[in-house]
Amino acid sequence: MLPKQVLDKWIKAFNEADANGLAALYHETAINHQVANEPVTGRDAIRAMFAAGFAAAKMVCIPENIFADGEWAILEWKDPNGLRGCGFFKVVDDKIVFQRGYWDKLSFYRLHNIPFEVS
Repeated sequence: MLPKQVLDKWIKAFNEADANGLAALYHETAINHQVANEPVTGRDAIRAMFAAGFAAAKMVCIPENIFADGEWAILEWKDPNGLRGCGFFKVVDDKIVFQRGYWDKLSFYRLHNIPFEVS
């Protein structure tokens, strides 16, 4: 699969809140680094991260732009509440081996009424 095809499957699984389906798209040693959080390493840990996220909030990914070049797919997204972000996905042999995402964690917490501490 091309990186864009993997990303299309990722968006579908994300919007279905399917942590197992998402995890299946990652290499077993993949790294998912949402810059608002510490990096998460390994398919099982990534599955747990998504499961916890879906349990905490109703999340929806509305793609605005998708770009692909070589092993990379880039997603610019929004959600129905106005939150916006982007993600970079490196795909090798049909699996995501690295992902980096940029979004505003404080806005996300406020939109979903999730308690947070300011340090």
